[in-house]
Amino acid sequence: MSMNNNNKTILLVEDNPDQVLLAERALKKANVDGNMVVMADGEQALNYLNGKSGSELPHVVLLDLGLPGIGGLEVLQQIRNSPQTRNLPVVILSTSDEVSDKRDGYAIGANSYILKPVEFKRFVHVVERLAEYWLELNEHYTNKVN
Repeated sequence: MSMNNNNKTILLVEDNPDQVLLAERALKKANVDGNMVVMADGEQALNYLNGKSGSELPHVVLLDLGLPGIGGLEVLQQIRNSPQTRNLPVVILSTSDEVSDKRDGYAIGANSYILKPVEFKRFVHVVERLAEYWLELNEHYTNKVN
């Protein structure tokens, strides 16, 4: 399935280079035509988001929890506390199956919590479904705060 998302961006916040490569390969293999911006830690991600106006924000953030420095849950908290990014869809994409991580992620305002599949074929399927939903089906809304 090829989707035309030329002006649509996925922000991947992931510190593991192997996971980043896997996500990039999965997007390519899934024929998803969107831009993927990668930030390796929470501070970079927040700086990136804070530098964007409403129309420039990504359509979805795929957020790992185990980040160096500012952790994933703190990144999510800061996204939800900012009027500019409050409505930004955030999907936690984590290897953690801990009940407390899921509970805390949803309590802070995650839109979804997805376990990272280990098998490449399954990972491609998950990335394709995520892109299809968040870039094609979901109606994107951002606050027009500059």
